[in-house]
Amino acid sequence: MSIGQSIAKLPLFVILIGISAGAMLLPSIVALGQDDMPTSRVFFYSAILFFILAMLLGFVTTSSARVQTGWTQLITLLLAYLLLPLILAFPMDASMKDARFFTCYVDMVSSLTTTGASFFNAERLSDPLVMWRATVAWFGGFLIWLSAIAILAPLNLGGYEVTSEAQVQGLQTRSAGQMRAATPEQRLVKHARRLAPTYIALTIILWVLLMITGSESLSALIHAMSTLSTSGISLNGQIGSVGAETMVLIFFIFALSRRSFTHALNREYPRRMLKDREVRLALAAIVIVPALLFLRHWFGAVETETARFSDAVASLWGGIFTVASFLTTTGFVSQGWDAASQWSGIDAPGMVLIGLALMGGGVATTAGGVKLLRVYALYKHGLREVEKLIHPHSVAGAGRLGRRIRREGAYIAWVFFMLLTLSMALFMCLLAATGLDFETAMILTISALTTTGPLAAVGGGTAISFTGLNDLAKMLLAFAMIVGRMETLVLVALISPGFWRG
Repeated sequence: MSIGQSIAKLPLFVILIGISAGAMLLPSIVALGQDDMPTSRVFFYSAILFFILAMLLGFVTTSSARVQTGWTQLITLLLAYLLLPLILAFPMDASMKDARFFTCYVDMVSSLTTTGASFFNAERLSDPLVMWRATVAWFGGFLIWLSAIAILAPLNLGGYEVTSEAQVQGLQTRSAGQMRAATPEQRLVKHARRLAPTYIALTIILWVLLMITGSESLSALIHAMSTLSTSGISLNGQIGSVGAETMVLIFFIFALSRRSFTHALNREYPRRMLKDREVRLALAAIVIVPALLFLRHWFGAVETETARFSDAVASLWGGIFTVASFLTTTGFVSQGWDAASQWSGIDAPGMVLIGLALMGGGVATTAGGVKLLRVYALYKHGLREVEKLIHPHSVAGAGRLGRRIRREGAYIAWVFFMLLTLSMALFMCLLAATGLDFETAMILTISALTTTGPLAAVGGGTAISFTGLNDLAKMLLAFAMIVGRMETLVLVALISPGFWRG
């Protein structure tokens, strides 16, 4: 029996505990390199402890007969987001003085869901702890890749419900009978073999490129992991030079379309990417929004002042990078964003970033938000309705797939948008009940539901800190992050009686 077959027989949660234990060795090594022996020992001993726990649980559960259905797959994923942070928070709590385990738990929920919001002040987080947060987020990003393909795709959830074309080419799911026969663990192991080398290789490539541009080794690694996972976690708050930002901007493509990492890199790759609906919509946003901010300098912000060329270039680049970053729900802010904000003269430029985060990235990627494919379906439906007003008897083209996107796809996308809106209203009311004002509650809610933690710092007129919130507000935000990561349609499916009977 191969190792993969042996792992596939283990419950998913046991596999996740084992992987979490192995991940604890990375911050242990970082702490050891910085002569921080107490922190290194905490993570090393925690890795041994939870690896032994995973082995014991594996021995107990391997031989047990488990009947897997659609709802058990989603329940397992939901429990992973609720319970796994309890394990991930253990070494963090033991490494920090006067830290509360509850705060560490919420912080690990933020990292695992790739939200990236920190519930500790920056001065309290040592380099190994920041590395641990980035590692958890990186692992959470890979979990999203796998669960989207192995769990959500067979159930037509997570954006796959918009169109059948959302099936990942080269990683097509099995038939319904095969899906019921195979366990989620078997599918996860199968797809992990295909995606893990790609995910790791992309991270290493970006890490090397960032070091070439002048970034320090540890900072470059954290930024590379945060870019691939779209968590926005940073060691020092900024990417660095324009060259480093350029490298990160290129790798945002992997959060804009599932096709970017499921197609072979050959001569046809650029053409396929340019034909992809999600990529074209993302490129339109990345070009149009910074252009409007840039042009407003002459049409509304400054009438008589003579602009310098360097200021114009810094403003344009800051807008392009920051717009792409928040569109992918990563949340990195360019060094030129302040220049772009001042250049445009908009009183609340953060509102633009809020809209971009709500729009979100691609289906089956680590990005959050509504997702580009759903936005595209709504756009095509609206365009067709306008055409029918002008030409009531016209017959639209685009074939069967185009009709599906405009009809069923747009209908489901609209349902999702309404559910997201209701979720926003609910969490805003609950957060307001904890004593927060309207604007703060709104920004924190959108930040959590779109898994864009850095949005809280730039979305409003003043930066909003997660550290000053009370326990109830922190718990509400943690639950909102899980809702945003799993998406409201998935949670509706979980509470549907017909789905449980299936």
